[in-house]
Amino acid sequence: MFWWRAGPVTVQVTHPRIGPAVQAVYASGTVEPTVMMPIAPKSGGRLAQLLVDESAEVVKGQKLATFDNEELAQSVREWEARVRFAQNQYDRAAGLLARGVGTGVARDSARNDLDTARASLARIRKQNAEMELRAPEAGRIIRRDGEVGQVFPAGQALFWMACCAPLRVSVEVDEEDIPQVRPGQKVLIRADAYPDKVLEGTVSEITPKGDPVARSFRVRIRLPEDTPLLIGMTADCNIITDEKTNALLVPATAVTDGKVWLVKDGKAQERAVVTGASGNDWTEIKSGLVRGDTIVVQPDDRLKPGRDVTVQRTRPG
Repeated sequence: MFWWRAGPVTVQVTHPRIGPAVQAVYASGTVEPTVMMPIAPKSGGRLAQLLVDESAEVVKGQKLATFDNEELAQSVREWEARVRFAQNQYDRAAGLLARGVGTGVARDSARNDLDTARASLARIRKQNAEMELRAPEAGRIIRRDGEVGQVFPAGQALFWMACCAPLRVSVEVDEEDIPQVRPGQKVLIRADAYPDKVLEGTVSEITPKGDPVARSFRVRIRLPEDTPLLIGMTADCNIITDEKTNALLVPATAVTDGKVWLVKDGKAQERAVVTGASGNDWTEIKSGLVRGDTIVVQPDDRLKPGRDVTVQRTRPG
């Protein structure tokens, strides 16, 4: 027992090494379009024709679907007839007034009837045109909800369209990490659908208002236009907050509460260090060590300042 407490401690040692160090903030999220808009009929009706389907690329103004408009078409023909009649009545009243056998009141009344008929015809024509769904912008149809013959109420989306910008990933970042995140930072992305690929993105937006319940902030990550990721996929993201190519690194197990143990002249010494980026295997040392120091890889409670140390084997740095 005395030897265990006071005798030499056998330890494994190594030297700090120079290598790349990356500090990252982890978050997970979902792939989504930057701009996603629903396309829905303004008036309810029965779906009569589908002209595009999911994944279709469309241009602005392209016809996407039509709804049964027979009743409105009849109304258009009816009001066209009323406009022609009102026009004839106005022309007749104006002609009589010009010959001195009519009155201004009759002409003005006919003019009012003509304007009313024209306004009603314009309204019915607009309603009839709204029975056709057209693309508001150039983009891609990412979802279709409906089949021919189905009755749609006004405002219910038949299509969802993504347009105008590349895809993005929306992630939730813990409030403790959000001060390190800034627009423009590189993001390394992995998705279960592509386990062998590491994709790159860029932080584009940080939501100014956080979620007080989840204690997180929403961060938008812009994806390149040629990304293989699809809308709705989940993605694991590492936001690179600091990156160095020539950092001083030690095994992560060597650092405990901001301190490491050194072996000098066969005796143990404790030294405080300032750490930087940290991973599962290696920790960056910003100050407190030099490359030639001999450090204990995995210190234990037997180490005390000045205690004799026996090096079992040396692990290369």
